[in-house]
Amino acid sequence: MFSDFFYLGKVTKHFGLIGEVSVFIDSDEPQKYYNMESVFFDIEGELIPFFIENIKIKSNNQLIIKFADVDENNVNQLIGLEMYQPKTMLPELTGNKFYYHEVLHFEVIDEQRGKLGEINEILEYPAQAVFSILHPKGEILIPIV
Repeated sequence: MFSDFFYLGKVTKHFGLIGEVSVFIDSDEPQKYYNMESVFFDIEGELIPFFIENIKIKSNNQLIIKFADVDENNVNQLIGLEMYQPKTMLPELTGNKFYYHEVLHFEVIDEQRGKLGEINEILEYPAQAVFSILHPKGEILIPIV
């Protein structure tokens, strides 16, 4: 939807009495986002920047965030909103790790059957993520692991 941005997480609930919110960070390494200065919220299909006043660590993938200009009176408007960051803010990966958006449209070749098609989408299921590959005879799903 927002090609230059990546999904970071979601505001899950109101927290405390001063306009803070509990935020879920969708990352294998959430600690890399503990010092953010701002995030972008998807508000009616547009990305709107919100600046961060304070971040506290609640648990591994949850933060408590106080946004500038958000107080007890208007904090509930943030509940359920998805947060995004520019792709330029993604931490660099090492080894054979990759971000899902980096492999979209890669060609998949099987050693025995040859070209299968290209990665069209990555589907995230509770047990594991899978590549969705467009093949002339239909969709092929391959577990990423």
